[in-house]
Amino acid sequence: MTKSFDTIVLGVGGVGSAVLSHLARRGRSVLGLDRFPPGHDRGSSHGQTRLIRQAYFEHADYVPLLKRAYTQWDELSQQCGKKLFHRVGVLQVGPREGRILPGVLASAQQHGLAVDELTPDQLVQRFPEFQVPDTLGAVFEQNAGYLCVEDCVLAQVDQAVRHGATLQTGETVLGWSDEAGGVRVQTDRETYLAGSLVIAAGAWARDLLSDLNIGLQVARKPVYWFAAPDSYDESQGTPGFIFETPAGNFYGFPRRGESGLKTAEHSGGDIVGDPLLVDRNEHPADTQLIKEFLRDYLPGVTDQQIGFSVCLYTLSPDRQFILDQHPQHPQVSFAAGLSGHGFKFVNVLGEALADLAEKRSTPLPVGFLNCRRPSLFAATPQVG
Repeated sequence: MTKSFDTIVLGVGGVGSAVLSHLARRGRSVLGLDRFPPGHDRGSSHGQTRLIRQAYFEHADYVPLLKRAYTQWDELSQQCGKKLFHRVGVLQVGPREGRILPGVLASAQQHGLAVDELTPDQLVQRFPEFQVPDTLGAVFEQNAGYLCVEDCVLAQVDQAVRHGATLQTGETVLGWSDEAGGVRVQTDRETYLAGSLVIAAGAWARDLLSDLNIGLQVARKPVYWFAAPDSYDESQGTPGFIFETPAGNFYGFPRRGESGLKTAEHSGGDIVGDPLLVDRNEHPADTQLIKEFLRDYLPGVTDQQIGFSVCLYTLSPDRQFILDQHPQHPQVSFAAGLSGHGFKFVNVLGEALADLAEKRSTPLPVGFLNCRRPSLFAATPQVG
């Protein structure tokens, strides 16, 4: 007999696990489908940590969503009994006329957020583990830090299952279709019916939303961990960091005990065709770029590499998220193209998608992320 639910969620990573949790806690009958188990390392929601900050240079309209997200992360930490959000601060460095610093200051001014502007001398006095040339400026946001990414996903899944959600993993979604105003989902094992569908499939969203012709691209992103002295440990006050440099944009985290200091390039990346066939080997050119960044800006970090991983960015053409209802099927809602800066938002994006699945509308200010905005169709997307 075909199984029926109020809502089916395709993908149980960061966003999908949040949708499951919100809907289950509302008493909805909800099914989560994923090819991999929760907390897996095949997509975008893994790698120990993700930066979280409010003075958002990418777009000031994200800030109200971030304020809501902060509240929800603190609530989830209390519910699961784990510290998910480490408020170590985030340091952002770049040209004074670049993209990052003006964007941070504009968002801070518009939304009344506290950030400290630092000259290079002030930066080095406050954070001597960094080395910054006089040509760059810096801002520091104390009310920022990092999230423990796998713990966040697992906590959201746990809340969902505790409140009655059904989770099916090891199952491949073959497609979905309209079914008398609801949806039919076909997998390699079963057929499921529901009144509404949420697509939160990360790198696999472009196939499930191919009829929208948005032009999503998936990029391969290498991530590194290096041994570093005690001075780079979060217990010594080292913050998370983002650098806008001539060689690219880089980010990283303080040392977390034996796991080392994590860093990666946010810009760049190789476009991949099939997310299942991503090259997960280390490339010498990628490694050299990271070592040069560390040598120039965090000179105390050693050359001893102690970890490597590959993450996936699903890039939208304008590098902003897409969250909306399907234009032809309002019972279908989706989040896609989080473009490498979305994890900090997954709880509030999940809330918005749960609203759309349940009520076809949401009071959350997500209208600027709609799938009809002209910037999604203005040009062919490029990596960077």
